[in-house]
Amino acid sequence: MAQQTDMPLHELRAYKPELTKPEDFDEFWDGSLEELAQTPIEYSLARVAYPSRRAELFKVSFAGFKGAAIEGWLALPIGERKLPGIVTYHGYNWSPDGDIHETVNLCLQGYAVLHMFTRGQQGGSSDNVISPHGSIAGWLTKGIQHPEHYYFRGVFMDAVRAIEVLSSIPEVDGGRIAVAGASQGGGIALAAAAFSSIPVAACADYPGFTNFERIIDTADTMPYQELNEYFRRYSDPAIEQQARKTLAYHDVMNIGTRIRCHTFMTVGLVDNITPPSTIFAAYNHLNCSKEISVHRYHGHEFIPGAHRRKLETLLERLY
Repeated sequence: MAQQTDMPLHELRAYKPELTKPEDFDEFWDGSLEELAQTPIEYSLARVAYPSRRAELFKVSFAGFKGAAIEGWLALPIGERKLPGIVTYHGYNWSPDGDIHETVNLCLQGYAVLHMFTRGQQGGSSDNVISPHGSIAGWLTKGIQHPEHYYFRGVFMDAVRAIEVLSSIPEVDGGRIAVAGASQGGGIALAAAAFSSIPVAACADYPGFTNFERIIDTADTMPYQELNEYFRRYSDPAIEQQARKTLAYHDVMNIGTRIRCHTFMTVGLVDNITPPSTIFAAYNHLNCSKEISVHRYHGHEFIPGAHRRKLETLLERLY
């Protein structure tokens, strides 16, 4: 594992770049939530066979942003009612078998778990927003010339709807719900906590999509290189300027200032995919109760010490 290449830890703890919120930032997102509310909260469940005597598994389908067909897993501890719940979100184009086993394993900790398949990235969840401008392979540049058409606007609103679906399931206590995810999923979890008043806790492992201005300058791996490749192919400065404005609306550093629930974050200081400075940028701007678990020798990977503390956080906040 490569050694630290971003910033020394004392600089990371102090790193708090200026927010890049457009003037109509809150108006934009409040309008998006109003648009989401126009789609009724509807879902269906189909039982799925799974080799466990303690958990039952369902394929859940619901109407997301603009009525998109969104799917995921719902795992419930057998025989229990009024359960605390967790909505989980997966990594960027990475959810082998839909993270089915991870979903059930978390359920066996005593939670109702809804794992959302991100639109277009995982089978069963459709992306129904048409972009009027070209993009390159991947999702980070889809619709990037228009904030209202940007791919992650739909993703973040789907994430809010997933929370609403879980809270409406009879076996679930809607007053005890958390959100969680890693990488892309961590960024989605933070956005969902910012845009929904339901979660009482948010857990984000090395979250993505924060401090885009620094990401563009420092991230040298995929998926963020999609942005740089886009700017290589479209050399008009006006195109880059508009793209950066669109990203500012969707920057989790900006979005996170709306979070009011307790937030737990994890960072590995040798993460070469999600630069640690971008994670601290989001964390240092949070205005809520918060905790960050820092790991000097870990990168963009499962971090056992952080996982234990995350489970403790969920237990403290949901039970």
